[in-house]
Amino acid sequence: MDTNTNLFQRWAIGFDYVANRITHLTGSSGAFLTAFGVVGVWALTGPLFDYSEDWQLVINTGTTIITFLMVFIIQNRVAGASQNKESLAVQLKLNELIAATKGASNRLVAVENLTDDELSVLCQHLPDHGRSDPAGQ
Repeated sequence: MDTNTNLFQRWAIGFDYVANRITHLTGSSGAFLTAFGVVGVWALTGPLFDYSEDWQLVINTGTTIITFLMVFIIQNRVAGASQNKESLAVQLKLNELIAATKGASNRLVAVENLTDDELSVLCQHLPDHGRSDPAGQ
């Protein structure tokens, strides 16, 4: 199981790296100019191919495939980066509040690093302070 998890983690790290690079490259002015040039060359070759269905199929297929793949790449970068950054910022703020509060226990400062199973066990063992009865009793 550890081998599969390790393999998955390495794949995920590799994908994140590739997604990051692709996002930066495709967001550059060079990438825009390249895409503009490809479309320009395609448009100029229309008369050469008599504006045939095959000529139209080339640009349609190319743009469809690129769009399909870019949706996943961009979604991975945008959602992953903003959620991770936001989550990290909240954790840092909470850690600072715990550190600044007199008498507060710091035993949960790094709780976000626990596994799901460890979190479940911890939830079962912590007292229910702060939980209110839904009926108000």
